[in-house]
Amino acid sequence: MLTSDVTRRALSARDPARAHQRKATHMPGIERHEPLYQQVATAIRAAITSGEFPPDAPLPSEAQLIERYKVSRPTVRNAIAALRSEGLIDVIHGKGSFVKGASTPPLTIERNITRTGKTFAADHTVWEQVHEPTVYRTTTTAATGPLLELGEEEALFGVDRVLISLATGTRALHRVLIPFATAEIAPSLAEAPDAAPEAIYAALTAAGHKLTWFETVRARMPQADERSALELPDATPVVHILRVTHGTDYRPLLLEELRSSGAQVQLSYRITADSPRTLRAVRS
Repeated sequence: MLTSDVTRRALSARDPARAHQRKATHMPGIERHEPLYQQVATAIRAAITSGEFPPDAPLPSEAQLIERYKVSRPTVRNAIAALRSEGLIDVIHGKGSFVKGASTPPLTIERNITRTGKTFAADHTVWEQVHEPTVYRTTTTAATGPLLELGEEEALFGVDRVLISLATGTRALHRVLIPFATAEIAPSLAEAPDAAPEAIYAALTAAGHKLTWFETVRARMPQADERSALELPDATPVVHILRVTHGTDYRPLLLEELRSSGAQVQLSYRITADSPRTLRAVRS
């Protein structure tokens, strides 16, 4: 199918490599009014869906894709990066790009807490620690202070963990922030702030608190250190979960953060019906 003069002029303006190819033919599916690399990604995606590029097969080389779609090398590379971030292809250094086989089911992270007697169980997803937790002292920030109903630069214990699911290879970053005031309520937390969250809940309950939890979930693009620690492909968002533990007087006692790949995980919640009188609006 031949491009119209208008389309050829538009593509030439957006990709210098097309300037000398005004009469060239091109594959269908790249005439949409969107960035050129997205048009190429759409065309490759259609070829994958149709079976022209079957699962586990290599994609054509960069040079072949440049010739096929009459675009520049950066355009092809951006299209490949977009398809990689969608999970459609794998890029193996030195070998090229390959269509992924049957998609791997996402890791389900169960976000619930149960209690049997004095024992708590939380988030039944099976994680292994990549290395020992990092324990440090820090202070509240403009982001964490309001969640804990504290001003900025209030003293906290911080505990960072890098986790991995051995079943899927999915990685996660888990952080616990414990105000010094909370550690005064349960002195064992000052001695061992790196206790598992379930042990922290038990210690706060033993100190006389009836606990409730509030969670906020959002997706965002990762920071550089998160992308490295989570081993994320380019353009992959993170799921960022904030869990605040409240005591009997609804005062925030503890803040937990969990961050993982937005392309590899899904969240599962158990929802129960509570009396409206037991619910309380949480300030964000």
